[in-house]
Amino acid sequence: MDKRSRFRLTVQAVAALVQNAHFSGFITGRIYEGPGKNFCVPGLNCYSCPGAVGSCPIGSLQAGLSGLKFRFPYYIVGLLIFFGVLLGRAVCGFLCPFGLIQDLLHRIPFPKKIHTFRGDRKLRKVKYLVLIILVIALPLAVKLTPAFCKYFCPAGTLSGILLAVNNSPLLQLMSGRFFWKIAVLAAVVLFSIMISRPFCRYLCPLGAVYAPFNKVSMVRLSLKEESCIRCGACERSCPMAVNPAVNPNDGECIRCGKCISACPAQALAYASPPRKKKKGNPDSVKN
Repeated sequence: MDKRSRFRLTVQAVAALVQNAHFSGFITGRIYEGPGKNFCVPGLNCYSCPGAVGSCPIGSLQAGLSGLKFRFPYYIVGLLIFFGVLLGRAVCGFLCPFGLIQDLLHRIPFPKKIHTFRGDRKLRKVKYLVLIILVIALPLAVKLTPAFCKYFCPAGTLSGILLAVNNSPLLQLMSGRFFWKIAVLAAVVLFSIMISRPFCRYLCPLGAVYAPFNKVSMVRLSLKEESCIRCGACERSCPMAVNPAVNPNDGECIRCGKCISACPAQALAYASPPRKKKKGNPDSVKN
């Protein structure tokens, strides 16, 4: 593991610990209900996780849309736009606890790891359907029904398991729906061993929210065209099977930096958005 990868893993681990700092919850089986739950964390981290000290933005968005009286969730939408403009999918690469879990699962040895496959790019569009149908449309149509959390979210299922371990009454209340969600979680775990971040690639509605911001976010990649030797090392190293030599700010890029480390020509680097020059004065730039 190179220096950049060690740094990212450290940031991921610290972010996961900070977002789940209610350590006593893992022992007592009780979730934290303090003032921190009024604020959303940037990544996918279930409200019901026994260690969670904040709220999941996807869960909060559904709660706002599925209330008995419709109220547009300005705070949640504004926060998602803020994180998107500031970080884009760097949130997925550095701050999402469920992203860290997938990264660790992919380190488990497997006879044949799958980098990409035919139809991979088309399958990635499914996460936009998950966002539109399960996160937005169904909560709007059926009141008090956060459909994504209730029927699908593997991060929520994992949180439920952790919560039930030390909460026997909750364990007894688990229904057939929960076992369906366990099957979804098991599939995500299995495919995470074979394919890097399958949930992020194909199913995560939060990834669908942040992906369009990669074009404008403050954290982005730059490519020196004159230095690139088109060797393909960046694409082979990318956990999301993106080709930075073609599009360094692809919506699927999680800004992990592996392509920067892999590039033998040092043609890739982190960069801030280019500033536009003012007309009539080529030496001045906009702030």
